[in-house]
Formats: sequence, structure tokens, C-alpha cells
Amino acid sequence: MTDTAAARDSELSIPAPHRELLDQVLDKWSLSVLSELCEGPRRFNELRRAIPSVTQKSLTATLRRLERNGIVEREVVNSRPVAVVYRITPLGKTMRPPVDVLLEWARTYMPQIEKAREAFDSE
Repeated sequence: MTDTAAARDSELSIPAPHRELLDQVLDKWSLSVLSELCEGPRRFNELRRAIPSVTQKSLTATLRRLERNGIVEREVVNSRPVAVVYRITPLGKTMRPPVDVLLEWARTYMPQIEKAREAFDSE
């Protein structure tokens, strides 16, 4: 393999559909919601209490995005008052290992990242 071919093969290429999906499922609120739902099904208001800094509008939008992508499912419970329960899908559960790898990377390299931030901010 030539040096040019090796360089081309090692380039980080993220096709637009993949980038859009990652933006939708790995954003700030999605990770918090998924963390909660990995523990078990939750009603909307339980999620609001568990993630106090999220607004109702942001939580609704996040849940809809995750549902649209097949990561979360929504069930309307026939009760008084009517309740909605969210749970992670089998597809959503497959996200756990790669997210755990990213979190471990962050834990491992956080000291270096903090040093880089300090150096950048002091310039």
C-alpha cells in the first residue's frame, strides 16, 4: 500500500447521515436521558425530576428524537390521569458499550485535556 493510500484509509470520514445520527443521540440531554432509562422505564415527570436542568421543551424534543431513531420507545398507559412511560429499546441498549468506551477515554485523558485547556486559556 502506498503512503497516499494509507493516509486516505486512515482519514476520519463521517458520512452526513452518520454525523446527523450521532448529533441526535450523543448530545447533552440524550446521554442524560439514556443514562436514566438504562436503569429502567421512566415516566416523563420522573425524567424531569432526575434531570432537573432540562426544560420540558428540551426533554420532549430529546425523547422524540430518540424515539424517531428507534433508541427509545414510548408507551401510553391507560390510567387516570393518562401517563406516558419511556423505555430504552433493544437497539438503544446496543449503544451502551461504545458510550462506555468514550466515557473511559474521557476519564483516562481528562488530566491532559485540562492541561491543554489551561494552556489555551492562558495565551
